[in-house]
Amino acid sequence: MRAVIAITLFTLLSPLSHGADDNQGKRLYTMYCTQCHGVHGNGLGVNSSRMSVQPRSHIEREEMMARSDEELFKVIQQGGKSIDKSNLMPAWGDNLNE
Repeated sequence: MRAVIAITLFTLLSPLSHGADDNQGKRLYTMYCTQCHGVHGNGLGVNSSRMSVQPRSHIEREEMMARSDEELFKVIQQGGKSIDKSNLMPAWGDNLNE
């Protein structure tokens, strides 16, 4: 599970990745995450300037590694409020599966 989340979050950060799983991760990240988290995962998406809470940067390795698989899965599935973070992070559970 951690590998799927890591691929989804970090695919854009690795220009050498070209596998099928990487392409799927990139497609999902582009579709669901870039509006807020940015195409480079830095938290500077097109919507970020209009948000009261800035989206998390996914390129901060220490911060991302500090998150458990369960926490990452939960926030993606149930939204930011599920882990006591911003309710601006939507729940994607109806759109994504494991």
